[in-house]
Amino acid sequence: MENGSLTTGDTELDQAVRQWLQYDKNPKTASMVQDMVKEGAVEALKKCFSSRMEFGTAGLRAAMGPGISCMNDLTIIQTTQGFCRYLEDSFKNLKERGVVIGYDARAHPASGGSSKRFASLAAAVFISRGVPVHLFSDITPTPFVPFTVSHLGLCAGIMVTASHNPKQDNGYKVYWENGAQIVSPHDKGISTAIEENLEPWPESWNAEDALKSPLLKDPYQDIHTQYFKAIQKHCHHREINKSSEVKIVHTSVHGVGHAFVQSAFKAFELHPPYAVEEQKDPDPDFPTVKYPNPEEGEGVLTLSFALAEREGATVVLANDPDADRLAIAEKQEGGQWRVFSGNELGALLGWWMFRCWKQQNSDTGAVKSLYMLSSTVSSKILRAIALKEGFHFE
Repeated sequence: MENGSLTTGDTELDQAVRQWLQYDKNPKTASMVQDMVKEGAVEALKKCFSSRMEFGTAGLRAAMGPGISCMNDLTIIQTTQGFCRYLEDSFKNLKERGVVIGYDARAHPASGGSSKRFASLAAAVFISRGVPVHLFSDITPTPFVPFTVSHLGLCAGIMVTASHNPKQDNGYKVYWENGAQIVSPHDKGISTAIEENLEPWPESWNAEDALKSPLLKDPYQDIHTQYFKAIQKHCHHREINKSSEVKIVHTSVHGVGHAFVQSAFKAFELHPPYAVEEQKDPDPDFPTVKYPNPEEGEGVLTLSFALAEREGATVVLANDPDADRLAIAEKQEGGQWRVFSGNELGALLGWWMFRCWKQQNSDTGAVKSLYMLSSTVSSKILRAIALKEGFHFE
């Protein structure tokens, strides 16, 4: 079908669709758009083309599919071009330091989109500008990306994931040189740069060539080793861990977490957790759960509780699909399960860190240089502990 014959009767919409088809090189998404036009599916087209995804401090998150409001090859290229330009303006040594890109196991066969493909296209954009890219060769948990930024002294990091969203979604998380997700005004600056760089650069589609570039490095093995080495400084009771008889069940909810959680337990010399077999391996269809968010509570943890009952385990750990969220449940004396809230876990982790710090620091005056931070929407239990113990809380 010729672009000139694409008409819906809505001038602005027609223009957006034509521009899209002019730029898009993915036959699957182009075909989806052309079918919608043929069928006169104006409402569906409006949903895809009326407004561009908003780039915020959490980056992007939307359904995979065609159009400027969805995650697809073209919007990934446009977003990365804008981000690359913004980094070029922010870091004069970008070409010396480079960036890292990771991805999870999400995929959407209908539109040809997947986290791995989006990560490759993002790498191609940076490489076309002479920027070194550390692209993981396999799926990783999200924390590997900010860790790599800090560990290698890079300018920025990108993680392609929709975290705990439904299966049709994908996302684009961005980290700054300090290893933290971006804050304002970077989000606005990146958003403006995206709007100024919508036309794909000649080399941006060349993911295959980019993967052969000398500017591309695979940090997977090194970071896997260094990450589990680094977390060991938080292991305060190795001898107790070795002899612990507490039985633990872990689920990765069809995400990337299984192998990495097993490695973390090994790093702490704990007995490996029992894995929920039906949810252990990555599966973009998330067949056993409606929403792959362990914070939804019991519905997501049903299989974990069943395994725990069979094995006599008293603790359940659950990660979301990109393994940067954690839910915990503990079996109570009466046999029922208690699922801790995020606020309760935050308080428990904060209390535990302070208790371990106290055991290692005999200088009571040093507590004045200790800080704990929480988000504005968190409970203030740690503030109460801080007032009693004398450390700072923000």
